[in-house]
Amino acid sequence: MTVFERHRLTPWLLLAPQLVIVALFFFWPAFASLRQAFYVQDAFGLGERFVGLANFERVLATAEYWRAAGVTLIFSIAVAAGAMGLALLFAVLADRVLRGSKLYRVLLTWPYAVAPAVAGLLWLFMFDPVLGVLSHGLALIGVHWNVHLDPTQALLLVVIASVWQQMSYNFVFFLAGLQMIPASLLEAAAIDGAGPFKRFATITLPLLSPTAFFLLVMNTVYVLFETFATIDNTTLGGPGGATRTLVYKLYEDGFVARDLGSSSAQSVLLMALVGLLTVVQFRYIERQVQY
Repeated sequence: MTVFERHRLTPWLLLAPQLVIVALFFFWPAFASLRQAFYVQDAFGLGERFVGLANFERVLATAEYWRAAGVTLIFSIAVAAGAMGLALLFAVLADRVLRGSKLYRVLLTWPYAVAPAVAGLLWLFMFDPVLGVLSHGLALIGVHWNVHLDPTQALLLVVIASVWQQMSYNFVFFLAGLQMIPASLLEAAAIDGAGPFKRFATITLPLLSPTAFFLLVMNTVYVLFETFATIDNTTLGGPGGATRTLVYKLYEDGFVARDLGSSSAQSVLLMALVGLLTVVQFRYIERQVQY
């Protein structure tokens, strides 16, 4: 083997472990799920029967699926808007702090080191109707908080926990984006008489649009998939399905009810939804991004 051929194989040898992991834990389960969506298994998993699109028709005909889709829509908008909005606010404030700026930045990035499941448990304990500190504080002002009985409060709890956990990720990117904006542009605008809000709206926000677009895509993926552990450790999709998102319903049907055909059909629909959202984001929203 010549030196040239050996150098040509080196990149593939370095990529081989990652390619094997991706193939085993992404492509193979995806193709298996796609195949299973067209079959129905017996109760013991000993046989299967091809049913075509029957699983998809059954899923789309159920009211529970569309209710989970509605919960997912509300949950996604609330978490993405809350996590990105608060992260931008804290990034602007942290960028202006002179004393103790490193400490503030470390404290604001700590929540991202917490796993979604742990984040959910932390907020569940604080809002526990019996032992929670925050629930007792709310009781003092006349607000009776019980996430086990009130659907709105349960949904609000998982939104708060998810926003708190994802906000740190967004904060890091927004802060980096703010520090990349040339100070000369802001100084020139200030000399021309532009106030702080006008400088932020006409200079800072447009220059942050690539970062915001990237975070919008990443937050969409986070809300649709990574919030499962938060919901599972706080509300279990309840009460009454108030926090049952599409990914959690998929889990309940596949791993609890053992309806693998329906669960696989839902996973295919969810993948198609993510693909559609990605296309819409890159085709329409990206047009507003100023590079």
